[in-house]
Amino acid sequence: MWPLIGLLLHVSAVCSDSHSLRYYYTGVSAPGSGLPEFSIVGYVDDRQIVNYNSESGRYRPEVQWMEKMGEGYWEEETQRAKGNEAVIRHAVRIAMERFNQSGGFHSYQVMSGCELRDDGGITGYDQVGYDGREFLALDTQTWTYVPTMAQAQISTQRWNSPDVQWGERKKNYLENICIEYLQKYVANGREDLERRVRPQVKVSGQEKGDTVKLHCQVYGFHPRAVDVKWMNKEDEVHSYETTHVLPNPDGTYQIRVSAEVTPKDGDRYSCYVDHSSLEKPQYIVWEPEKSSVWVIAVVVDVVVVALLGIGGFIFYRSRRQNACWGGRIQGTIHSSSGNIPSKMRNSIYF
Repeated sequence: MWPLIGLLLHVSAVCSDSHSLRYYYTGVSAPGSGLPEFSIVGYVDDRQIVNYNSESGRYRPEVQWMEKMGEGYWEEETQRAKGNEAVIRHAVRIAMERFNQSGGFHSYQVMSGCELRDDGGITGYDQVGYDGREFLALDTQTWTYVPTMAQAQISTQRWNSPDVQWGERKKNYLENICIEYLQKYVANGREDLERRVRPQVKVSGQEKGDTVKLHCQVYGFHPRAVDVKWMNKEDEVHSYETTHVLPNPDGTYQIRVSAEVTPKDGDRYSCYVDHSSLEKPQYIVWEPEKSSVWVIAVVVDVVVVALLGIGGFIFYRSRRQNACWGGRIQGTIHSSSGNIPSKMRNSIYF
């Protein structure tokens, strides 16, 4: 929809057995912009599960296994979505006033989320964006909101005030309600969500004088999270280009990583691929005499032990865990504002 969404959906770490729930609530100022004035999109992990917009006026499932939630669930969520629609529409107008804007296209988005890790730990976040930039965010250490631009000062003061304490309300949601719903959704869609499809890998090189442009195409994998990079023996090649992880029509994903190198005697370039479908990371060696080669990553095990060594393997496991759990989770709100008393909604949001 707009740049901030693309940023939040980007995944690079390989977390095999964790699950996350996330929702994006978006309101826009200008009808006819190609977007509905209000929309909700919900995800479990990388799968879109629900959709609501101001044109359809209904909260709808996007995957078959969400239909197991029953008719009562969809009616209740539709009513909550309609309440949130009124809140976000008002938020767009107030934000425009704060920025002294009288017209044009503007967007206001609420993003919030929870994740249940495979070790039983949970994390969450709550964030608001305006015109593609972060407007304010929840500090989950103090459970208070922090403004990221001057125009958000009024909102954070209201949200953090003793009579509202919106951060404490969010704490209860993120640590309890969100996790509870996530577990229900995962139970319904486990076969789909935890499907493992091993990647295919193609490595190739284009010679340009003394340099070579190396390409590593990783294709047909599921789930979405993957780690791909070029290596020269044990060292990572830092100068590279990468695409986003892109969907295929069959529900799998693809990514391409390229690097421009100047080969020297003794260099040995390989594409490193790690994915939850693999027992261990794979190294697919580029051989100059072959213009390109396709392999199934699972059957290619180019002396991983020799390249990494025991110490390297321990480092890899530690780095992999830190990458998964070290940052903000990319996640959700589950219609939580639908539980706000109507007399409090405007004061909380603005």
